[in-house]
Amino acid sequence: MSEMSSPEVTNASAEVDVVNIGGIIDTSVSLRPGVNVLTGRNATNRTSFLRALMAALGSDRVSLKSDTEQGSVKLTLGDQTYTRTLRRDGSGSRIQLDGDPYLEESTAANLFAFLLEDNEARQSVVRADGLREVMMEPVDVESIRAEIERLEAKKRDLETRLDDLEGARDRLVELRSRRAELEDELEEKRAELDDIEATIEAADTSVEETRKEQKTFESTLGALRDARSTLEDIRFKIESERESLTSTRDSIEAAREELDELDEVESEIAVVEERIEALTDRKRELDSTVNGLQNLIRFNEEVLDGENDLRETLRSIEDGPADDGDTGSITDQLVADERVCWTCGTEVERNRIESMLDRLRSTSREKQQERSDLTSDLDELRTRRRELVSQRDRRQELKERIERLEEEADEREGRLERLTEEHETAERRVRKLESRADELRTDDDDELLELHSEANEIEFEIGRLSTQLEEISDEIEDIESQLIQESELENRRQDIQAELEELRTKVDKMERDAVSQFNDHMETLLEILEYNDLERVWIERRNSERSKSRRSTSDSRFDLHVVRKGESGAAYEDTVDHLSESEREVVGLVFALAGYLVHEVNEELPFVLLDSLESIDANRLDALIGYFSGYADYLVVALLPEDASEITIEHHRVTDI
Repeated sequence: MSEMSSPEVTNASAEVDVVNIGGIIDTSVSLRPGVNVLTGRNATNRTSFLRALMAALGSDRVSLKSDTEQGSVKLTLGDQTYTRTLRRDGSGSRIQLDGDPYLEESTAANLFAFLLEDNEARQSVVRADGLREVMMEPVDVESIRAEIERLEAKKRDLETRLDDLEGARDRLVELRSRRAELEDELEEKRAELDDIEATIEAADTSVEETRKEQKTFESTLGALRDARSTLEDIRFKIESERESLTSTRDSIEAAREELDELDEVESEIAVVEERIEALTDRKRELDSTVNGLQNLIRFNEEVLDGENDLRETLRSIEDGPADDGDTGSITDQLVADERVCWTCGTEVERNRIESMLDRLRSTSREKQQERSDLTSDLDELRTRRRELVSQRDRRQELKERIERLEEEADEREGRLERLTEEHETAERRVRKLESRADELRTDDDDELLELHSEANEIEFEIGRLSTQLEEISDEIEDIESQLIQESELENRRQDIQAELEELRTKVDKMERDAVSQFNDHMETLLEILEYNDLERVWIERRNSERSKSRRSTSDSRFDLHVVRKGESGAAYEDTVDHLSESEREVVGLVFALAGYLVHEVNEELPFVLLDSLESIDANRLDALIGYFSGYADYLVVALLPEDASEITIEHHRVTDI
């Protein structure tokens, strides 16, 4: 058994004040920690009180007294107070609920803590269908999927960056090696240039002694040297620009190829969104229909049990106050013997009302199944819409990238054209200076001219090597700064991977835990309750093929198995349909208990409510209530007097509601 859910309120009484709800006019009830038994015959407002308490705890599955416009319920628990008010809208057909209930979200509580006759978890066992869907209903699978997609995108980005860093690490080794080579080459070239300049200086001194025109010749050589350096610099820029232009054009081609592989999706997005809107509208209609049916079922159940005071409702429309001595009043005649149809006022046999209720419940289940199917369809459509929107966004990114690259290519072509013009101008200047130098040169100048030409080439090479060294040094510095972040990026990637694994296994783990909880509790209770010929009742979690028309939120289903023991003692497989009403009710309650624990409802809600247990014999009912009492601070059970008298476990009895 688990620990009590809310230690801070374990010793506090729960005070419940109800006005005009169900068949209740005005009542106040005190509930104590532990087991609370609401005892009384039918038509003593036990179910109405449970629904009022459900409303205070957060449920909307409650109805107003039929002849009133508003009602309320207040729950005082320790030093906290929780309230709900109910009002009819202008049309009188709908009930509006306001206030500050115990729970903000009551889906799980409605399924697994408020275990009245129409409870969906209990009914799913009666139908032997949709067990997995009911158990997993509180799980927001769509939100989990969206979070998984977000984290996967983030993880891909981190892995891309880490892959880039791994490549950058290899690149760093190459760059450092190349930098060392360039530094050696530069040192050699500078030494070589120093030697040539020393030779030129010596040659200049020698020639100056024999030529008066040496200054003019030297000036021309200097200009020629600068012109050749400029020409080589332009050639280097042209080469670099051509390489960059080629790379840009390759990127454009790659982007265009990817763009061609992506289909236009705007029209499909519109179709999907239109379908989502239509299904959403239909789901709203079904929500309204299901809520209406549930209200109608509850109202008729209360009329059938006598908890909705039809006598007072009918009297309210008669002229004048009721006369206690007038035994012939319309109201008394309508409700004296049998039940009365609340729509036309005619007497109706009880079994006809029960038959009508069965049909209403069947219709409600069909509508709930249709709503569940629509939810699955909507899940698939929303997933498809995200895929299409992602594809559309990628197309737009590629178009914008192509546009930017084409602009870049145009700019590079413009620069290349300007550099080509500059190259032609520089070539003309070099040729002109070479011609002028030839005119001034004598035979003695040939060696000097050759030295100047060689020095010019070495200077250009030194400039080229220096540029390369500077670029490589900058790249090394950039990579080294990036590698500092590698450890942090890897830690973030591991954290995201752990989150993804937890999310991906969350639904699977919860399904397995639910099956395990049910099977364990069912086995224990079968031993306690001593259903002699019932050997085992268990749920098998099985994988199933996805529907062709929609993608399910899971590839699994829950199959309920029944194993009986024959007179010979041999076990054999039976069907759920052959369970007795008592056995079926116990299985439904255990299924709800499994959901109560798996979804940790016990961690946030200290109440479990039980009703409609008449089919379970008193001794077993006593053991069952004792078992359930170990999992809730407050267990509130509605029982007939003969059943309540057989309860042996310690409990607080409430007889006046």
